[in-house]
Amino acid sequence: MTELAVEFANTLRASRGRTADGLAEWAARTGMPADPVRLAELRDAIRALLRAVTDKSEFPAGQLGVLNAAAAAAPCWPELMAGPAIVARTDAAAGPAALAVIARDAIDLIGTVTRRDALRACGGPGCVQFFVKDHPRREWCGPACGNRARAARHYRKARAAGS
Repeated sequence: MTELAVEFANTLRASRGRTADGLAEWAARTGMPADPVRLAELRDAIRALLRAVTDKSEFPAGQLGVLNAAAAAAPCWPELMAGPAIVARTDAAAGPAALAVIARDAIDLIGTVTRRDALRACGGPGCVQFFVKDHPRREWCGPACGNRARAARHYRKARAAGS
């Protein structure tokens, strides 16, 4: 299961010692109608708050304000349709509504004990990604980080044995 807030936060990646910003690509792929500056601001706020959770430190007040403002920018209510089906409605513009959905998911992730306790920062060498630990043996955000970590561990063992 992919968490929306984590997927959004992970649009910032580290590769070969450099950071790569995949926010524009993610926005295009998901059809995100929001302003790129507001998207980046919300992404950076969510990353700072996720980092605070994984580091077990205080939430940065400014970033908390950005997240809460984005969530409040688009009031949302459920509407029951024939079928029956439930549809989320809002009277806000598409951009603020999209940001509010992401912000509310981040608030739910950080504010719900069971979801928050499963949040991890990837332990892969040089990785800046987050993930939700959905399996007891999971330690990395994905297979590539796991492979890099195992290769680095093997290299260290082989080097120590050869010394």
